[in-house]
Amino acid sequence: MAEVVIVPTAQEAGGLVADAIAGLIARRPDAVLGLATGSTPLPVYDALRVRLAGADLSRVRGFALDEYVGLDPSHPESYRSVISREVVGPLGLDPALVRVPDGALEGIEHAGEDYEAEIEAVGGIDLQILGIGTDGHIGFNEPGSSFASTTRVKTLTEQTRRDNARFFASIDDVPMHCITQGLGTILRARHLVLLAFGEGKADAVAAAVEGPVSASLPGSAIQLHPHVTVVVDEAAARGLAHADYYRYTYANKPAWQGL
Repeated sequence: MAEVVIVPTAQEAGGLVADAIAGLIARRPDAVLGLATGSTPLPVYDALRVRLAGADLSRVRGFALDEYVGLDPSHPESYRSVISREVVGPLGLDPALVRVPDGALEGIEHAGEDYEAEIEAVGGIDLQILGIGTDGHIGFNEPGSSFASTTRVKTLTEQTRRDNARFFASIDDVPMHCITQGLGTILRARHLVLLAFGEGKADAVAAAVEGPVSASLPGSAIQLHPHVTVVVDEAAARGLAHADYYRYTYANKPAWQGL
């Protein structure tokens, strides 16, 4: 079972996860982080700016979860731009050590295999940050994605395109395709940290944590991983049948275990 941590606010969640990441980097200066984009992980990155101020991050590596296909990397909503703007620059990471899947049309046929090889070459991802979509997707693994899938091109659902349209001038500007780490890729990370905030994510969180494991709900794949931490605010925890148990176990958790 995933560890579920219910906190009052997204900011408190960000602080908890930032503490875990800072501890990881202190233990392993060449830590490999899996980086999510979107609004959900922003409290983590904001807190990390404080936690890691003055730390030597010259050896920390990062791998983004996904990228749009066919979107110019210089576009402000390409995930290469977002990662540079929200993570690499503010934290002072070495840009050469932070990778994003290549969404260029030229070479897209083998871009997934290339990305898998890059992750394997550095020994895998130590801690993967995840959000979850209203339809239960993680990364851009839409419902129906195989639990064994690796990095590959996917077609975005209309719901995901509508959800992401807030970042573009209109839904027509949201790309139809993406390249994303697969569920199998994500499950190979040594620690998964899934964050969700707001009542709009409550149904997806409950299904991922407590529902049946099903390709129809990609987020449920986290139930197959030995080290998962789900950090949610009260609103996103609304649908959890065992919320009181999660609060009890976290309140009585040995301090040495961390997240």
